Parts: sequence; C-alpha cells; structure tokens
Amino acid sequence: MGTPLLEVSSLVKQYPATTAVNGVSFAVPEGICFGLLGPNGAGKTTTVEIMEGILPPTSGEVRYRGAPLGARFREEAGILFQKTALQDFLTVRQCIALFRGLYSHGLEVEEVIRVCALEKLAGRDARKLSGGQQQRLLLAIALVNDPAVLFLDEPTTGLDPQARRNFWRLVESIKARRKTIILTTHYMEEAELLCDEIAIMDGGRIVAQGPPGRLLREHFADVLLELPRHDFPESARALPLRLMEAGGRIEITTDDLEATLRTLLAAQVPLTNLRIRPPNLEDLFLELTGKELRP
Repeated sequence: MGTPLLEVSSLVKQYPATTAVNGVSFAVPEGICFGLLGPNGAGKTTTVEIMEGILPPTSGEVRYRGAPLGARFREEAGILFQKTALQDFLTVRQCIALFRGLYSHGLEVEEVIRVCALEKLAGRDARKLSGGQQQRLLLAIALVNDPAVLFLDEPTTGLDPQARRNFWRLVESIKARRKTIILTTHYMEEAELLCDEIAIMDGGRIVAQGPPGRLLREHFADVLLELPRHDFPESARALPLRLMEAGGRIEITTDDLEATLRTLLAAQVPLTNLRIRPPNLEDLFLELTGKELRP
C-alpha cells in the first residue's frame, strides 16, 4: 500500500494483574483509514494510547516516519479523544483559536470552521452545543495543526444516527485530503464505510488484519442464512451445515444456497422467518472473538 507512516513493533503493555497488549505489530501506510476494533478489554485503547504517545509501552516501540515518537510526531498528529474538557465561556471560534495558538504551523481558524461545517455555530457558547455539534468542534480542534495523522477514538459513540452519518461525511472529506486516520469504533457499519484496512484485537493480540472485503472473503462463503433460534429444532443441529448461534439467531454460511435450502426443508426446518444476506464485519467479529461489539 505504500511506505508506512506509523509502525508498531512487538508492542507489550503489562500491568500488575494483566497483560493488556501482548506482542502487537502492524504498519499503517500513509493516506489510509486504519481501523482498530475489539471488544472491551481487548487492548485496543491501550494500543492507541501508546501510539498517541500518552502511555509508555512495557516493551516494543512505535515509529513515526521511521523514527521514534518525538517532537515531529507531536507537531504532525491530531487527536480526538473520547472525552475532552474545554475551557468554559468560550465560543466555538474562540475554542478553535485557543488550540490553534499552541502550534507554530497549521490551518487558519476560519478554514477549520469551514472544513467542519461550523460556520453557523462559530459564535455560539461551546457549552450549548448538541452532542453531534460538539464532536464537530472537537474534530476541528484536532485539525488545527493540519495533521498528517489523525486519531479518532470512538468518535461517534453516543450520537444519534443522523449525527453519526453527518460525522462520517466529515471524516470522508478529511480522507479525501490524503490524511492518515487511525480509527477505533464500536460500530461495524462505521468501520466498513470508512476503513481501508482493519485490525481486530482480542486478548491483547491481533486476530485478523487486512482490507474488510478481503477478510470477509477469506472467512465466509458467499451468503449467510439467519433463522430465529426458536425456529431451529435441536435435531437439525446434526445437519452437515456450518452453524453458529449468536444473539438468539442461528446463522448458516454456505456457498451453495440451493443445496442448503433443500437440506433444511428435508429436515422440516420452518423457513417462514428465514433471512438471506451477505456476511458483514459484525459476522466476522463474532466468528473471530465470539463476542458482540457494543459501546
């Protein structure tokens, strides 16, 4: 994909009672959106905080443009944290100007306001923003230094569906500017839409990595059949099918739909509530970790 902008090598983070990150390595080429996914406790947040230079690793290292994290990384990185406390009694424009003043180089305040669609909110007290509006402000703050790499740590958690989609459009416009984005998210639709490559973590390790489409092709057959658990008799579990139970559903993956349907009908499995669809990232996540990804 190109020369790595960020390289994570043999990363380990140990605490007295647990090993949060256990030998993680990957590279992020310049200009892509790289998604780091995992259930709670998987180690993804710890990994990202080490990549951001916030936590020191127990061993291993993170390199930016071939060198250890240092002054250049701090000048060229932007971070949207899960939670950020802003100075009270400032307008949106004043908040952006305050953070812009911390850097020697970057974008003009008015350009950041335009990029993040904050023109109509620029004079509003930052405390009076809705959740989606506040995330746009925090994104603007992360962009003030015109970063080469942008970290987005679960940026749409808690937003309503419309605000989430509006935020996705903003991120896509930033991707179009050839920025490198590191995204952590609990939303599979978000990862599928925005990420060029993903790494799924579980138990402190990476269990799968690659472009979403390729990972789905590697792990799944052509289609996935879903049936409610109560429609699937115990006797049918012995059928020569690839079955998985998740969230009250029985899921069957197959590359021969007609033969699978004939098998189910012959076993007198009711198909009234059958749903047929292509597999998605959430299916992959469940197969690899056995856990549902939820905020």
